Amino acid sequence: MRPQTRFQWPEGSVLGRLSPPDQNALLASGVYRDYLPEEVIIREEERTTFVVLLLRGWVKITAATETGGEALLAIRRGGDLVGELAGLDAEPRLATVAAVGAVLTKIIMPDEFHALLERAPGVHRVVSSTIGSKLRSATRRRVEFTGSSVAVRVARVIFELQRNYGQDMADGRRAVGISLTQPELAGLVGAAEPTVHKSLRDLRQGGVLDTGYRNLVIRDLAALARAANLPPEGLSSGARAG
Repeated sequence: MRPQTRFQWPEGSVLGRLSPPDQNALLASGVYRDYLPEEVIIREEERTTFVVLLLRGWVKITAATETGGEALLAIRRGGDLVGELAGLDAEPRLATVAAVGAVLTKIIMPDEFHALLERAPGVHRVVSSTIGSKLRSATRRRVEFTGSSVAVRVARVIFELQRNYGQDMADGRRAVGISLTQPELAGLVGAAEPTVHKSLRDLRQGGVLDTGYRNLVIRDLAALARAANLPPEGLSSGARAG
């Protein structure tokens, strides 16, 4: 058993939201497993039921499309829990989870996961809450994709990413906190890459954000919220409003 290493987890992640005792209870569960870059952790439609606690690194969550392509559904990082639905209901996996870079996890079998939820109400509440948040996010995105322009969807996806993973910078800007290529961002938005590229260029020229290779930095969070058609109260309390 490897020694427990302390990491910094985002406040909105499962580990980041737990009290220290509940955090320790979750960290004590399961067994360690490392994954190599691009290695598949969970495969869509398989009937495995283990739950994956991400400790370090990033994973991408994808699903097959009707046309035979691949849609990028979400990005998760250390502190997050993935695969918990199958761990709870034993139904086939809804998506594929693959490591973006090197990833360290704890693999928790369903019986141990169920027992943990029963004896630790705080863990149960946070896990239930994050499942609800994922479902609401998926529903909201589905509605937005049918009723919003690509420009609005791009702004909303970036805003959501910074809210979950962003970090304030010393110069007053806010890093989105996740490394994405433009094709990956297009997958999250559900639009063609050239259209997403134009939306990013417009935001950059408008002084809303800076773009680089796999890098997005927000210059004006309030302007990003306006571009996303979000109310001012949607601003992250830890981010600069511009």
